[in-house]
Amino acid sequence: MASLEFNKAKYQPNISAFLALCGRNYAYILKWLPNDSVNASWLVQGEFGILAVSVVENTKYTQLVEISRDVPQSFFLNPPKVLVRIYHDAQLAEVLTSRQICHLKPVYNYPNSDMHQIDEKYRINAFLEELLKIGCHPMGSMDLTQQ
Repeated sequence: MASLEFNKAKYQPNISAFLALCGRNYAYILKWLPNDSVNASWLVQGEFGILAVSVVENTKYTQLVEISRDVPQSFFLNPPKVLVRIYHDAQLAEVLTSRQICHLKPVYNYPNSDMHQIDEKYRINAFLEELLKIGCHPMGSMDLTQQ
């Protein structure tokens, strides 16, 4: 019997596709992001739901924004929540952390003990794009820190 050899090519992230995705996310966020607010929180309502947004950090060229969506309480489902770095000079928005992952690696070995996909970083940024498509109609600023 001949031995089976798997010549699977090493995964190479598509940097152009990732930057294009981050550019689209920046364009979505820019539609409802205030210019100079720090520690501000507001709701963004759209056709498919409501996003809770808060500016965590505001610097000259970047902002750190937390975006979450409330979903009905469930034992099996955690509401989505991401921390996004917005690069105004490069016009990009990138997910830094998600509810399940504290620090996103560019590439994960697969299989791994945490069950992350090989292209987890790209997938989470693609998920952010889907979250941002919920809508771009602000309901108004309100303090959401007293939940």
